[in-house]
Amino acid sequence: MTGSERQARADATAALIPDPAGGPTAGAARTGRALPRPTRLPLYLALAYLVLIGYASLYPFTNWRDLGVAPLDFLAAGWPRYWTVFDLAVNVLAYLPLGFLLTLALRHLPGGRASAVAAAVLIGGLLSLGLECLQNWLPARVPSNLDLACNAAGTAIGALLGAWNGKRILRRVASLQQELLAPSEQVELGLVLLGVWLLTQSSPETLLFGTGDLRNVLALTPAVPYAAHSFFVLEAAIIGCNTVVIGLFARSLLADGSPTHLALLALFALALVIRTLAAAVLVAPQEAFAWLTPGAEVGLLIGGVLLTLSLLLPASMRLALAGLALMVGTALVNLTPANPYSEAALAAWKQGHFLNFNGLTRWMASLWPFLALPYLTTIGRRH
Repeated sequence: MTGSERQARADATAALIPDPAGGPTAGAARTGRALPRPTRLPLYLALAYLVLIGYASLYPFTNWRDLGVAPLDFLAAGWPRYWTVFDLAVNVLAYLPLGFLLTLALRHLPGGRASAVAAAVLIGGLLSLGLECLQNWLPARVPSNLDLACNAAGTAIGALLGAWNGKRILRRVASLQQELLAPSEQVELGLVLLGVWLLTQSSPETLLFGTGDLRNVLALTPAVPYAAHSFFVLEAAIIGCNTVVIGLFARSLLADGSPTHLALLALFALALVIRTLAAAVLVAPQEAFAWLTPGAEVGLLIGGVLLTLSLLLPASMRLALAGLALMVGTALVNLTPANPYSEAALAAWKQGHFLNFNGLTRWMASLWPFLALPYLTTIGRRH
């Protein structure tokens, strides 16, 4: 390899690395190529994970009471009487991603990686301390200094991992973003919303791909009584609408030259795998494919055909169609009666150890369309 070839390769590599100060690097200046915008994805994911931890730690937000105990008394308590290695591991692992993401999100702080690690550990520790204090007023929770220590340890481990390997990860993220994703300022926020949608598919009590059900949130009764034929039609329509919505939503995140059909096929396959595994693990192995009803088969078929045709439309029409399908699917899911056969199978899961996770995924599924619609409207104005 000649000296000029080595220099050209070094310049191309430097142009893919987000500059810590947000400005052009020497490599970009030499080549004249524009740098990819420094990724904000770690910040978005860290904020989303903060909300997730807060929700899971305080759910179900009911029956608050005052025992007359000082909020910080638990710090001086002795070793808890009842504990397991599993509980300790969960408390460490739950905060590890938070420390990792916060370190990447705070990488621009003065002082470099050391400052980012210190800030991440401080934020994680204060978050855990605040949540443990609030648990003094929740009947189903017991604040623990051991939990606080494990949470802080998990944050520290994640922060150190982020400082050790963060630069290489960000370089890879920037490269993939430049190759696969649309050159839009909102694309990373869209990725987070798509990830939230995937997480909602781990709730086996909701209809396949169905989101926006506000009846549990607002304590509403179904508008339509249960009947096998009407339930079949409504289920197929909801799944068909949401297949179009998710496919077009994901398409808006992809660059024009990316393998669109392959990416969408992988996305839907991942969603169905999550649905299947969640039902098998959280309900029962024999319920793994409970989602594969006649209505789901018809809905997936119709939705797949409509999605394939809609991909041929211009970008502005695709976004308008996604918004329309989203509103129709949300309206239909609030009209669909509960399925009595699935309610019986899901009773054990609702009453089990996954109560917090159940509440979290149901809330995310209920609110997702009301977050996705403003996003589609915002990017639609740019086309």
